Amino acid sequence: MQTITEKSINKSWASAIAEPAKEFALTQLSIISGKVPDGLRGTLYRNGPARLERGGERVGHWFDGDGAILGVHFTDAGVSGVYRYVQTAEYQAETQADKFLYGVYGTHPAGPIWKRWGQQIKNAANTSVLALPDKLLALWEATNPYALDLQTLETKGLDDLGALDNGLPYSAHYKRDSATGEIFNFGISIGSSVQLNLYKSDATGKIIQKTAFKLDRYSIMHDFVLTQRYLVFFMPPTRMKMLSVLLGVATFSESLLWEPQLGTQVLIFDRENLSLVSRGETDPWFNWHFGNGYEDEDGSVILDVVRYADFHQTNEYLREFASGETHTVSRGALWQVRLNPQTGKVTAMQEFVNRKCEFPVVQRSQVGQPWRYTYISLMPQRGDVDKEPFGAIARFDYKTETLTEADLGENRYGSEPIHAQDVHNSEQGWVLTVVYDGNSHTSEVWVFDSDRLDAEPVCKLGLPSVIPHSFHGTWNPA
Repeated sequence: MQTITEKSINKSWASAIAEPAKEFALTQLSIISGKVPDGLRGTLYRNGPARLERGGERVGHWFDGDGAILGVHFTDAGVSGVYRYVQTAEYQAETQADKFLYGVYGTHPAGPIWKRWGQQIKNAANTSVLALPDKLLALWEATNPYALDLQTLETKGLDDLGALDNGLPYSAHYKRDSATGEIFNFGISIGSSVQLNLYKSDATGKIIQKTAFKLDRYSIMHDFVLTQRYLVFFMPPTRMKMLSVLLGVATFSESLLWEPQLGTQVLIFDRENLSLVSRGETDPWFNWHFGNGYEDEDGSVILDVVRYADFHQTNEYLREFASGETHTVSRGALWQVRLNPQTGKVTAMQEFVNRKCEFPVVQRSQVGQPWRYTYISLMPQRGDVDKEPFGAIARFDYKTETLTEADLGENRYGSEPIHAQDVHNSEQGWVLTVVYDGNSHTSEVWVFDSDRLDAEPVCKLGLPSVIPHSFHGTWNPA
């Protein structure tokens, strides 16, 4: 049985995940310092694993905790917050049983191996969110999303978006074109073959087009790039020991092999008809997340990505993270890649941020378009913090090739930085991050001026309870 040890609790970041998070109903938030900008109107949503333990058992991987959504509503009347678990069918069943009943990415429930054969996978609903006009979707990887009320975060139930029949998977990393309103996403399904399912939706989220492309193996593909004309996927050189998973002797996480000799596959699809344009190959590396992509004047695709040397180090770090005791150093850096979409060939690569970072984000209106700034979570340059969560956020400027950093302070840990455009001034932007303060065991929302990240936050808001370290969020403008 895994537990959070006394030693790890002394590491302030581990206190945020030592106990299951506590929900709170819609509550007016207090201003700790500064003033809420007049032009900051809309809602910040965040999703992450909030319950990593049940019945004395600990999850086997950070990816396996039950999802809970934070909503922070910025209105003319003030700022209010709400935090609720996604009431999936599996969450409710495990709550009633007070024990883990389902397998997840890196967790098997207690019991004999034979009980795992053909076992249902739990929908953890813990990775990201998609705000639609009439609902919020809690996204995971392996099956349909759950729909929630945009204001109260009450769970409405599974949502098939009109076309996700038989539980087709819908990934956490959609891409939305602000000009057309179209939403693109994907999911990888495993059956008699491994398929990459591609989806195009209208602005309401309803899927209006889908297709399936057969892959030559199962590989972790967590994210993709949208450009003006293409969908771009990198398939890292991982492979799954499928029989081990089917027989229940290994979890998904344990069954994944790193095979660099396979190289990284480049798959490029036409965004209009979802057909394959080209397939190429490049150097072996692993990535979870892209920042953005676009096509320049000569037709080349330019994108940025947080790149790792291999899969096992990052996966092992994330496995250890759930225990509150990390030993593995996992380091991703921000790279820019140029490729020829007609051949799938990478023509240039350059490392731009040679520091441990993750969660690259761009302004919502610039997704799939030329952009200047990528916002990232960053490891601060102080002390022995390589094995901790990120304690800084930053903005990288591709025009000047400069990094502007906000160090959150000793024993403070931020979430993925989310950009919000001012409703009164299109030239003004704000950057929001949820900060866990290990000094006081509290969580806060910090708002920065996007052009002055290295200055003090313009506003800090207190939250009623601790929000565990989370994965992804979005800004939904008013």
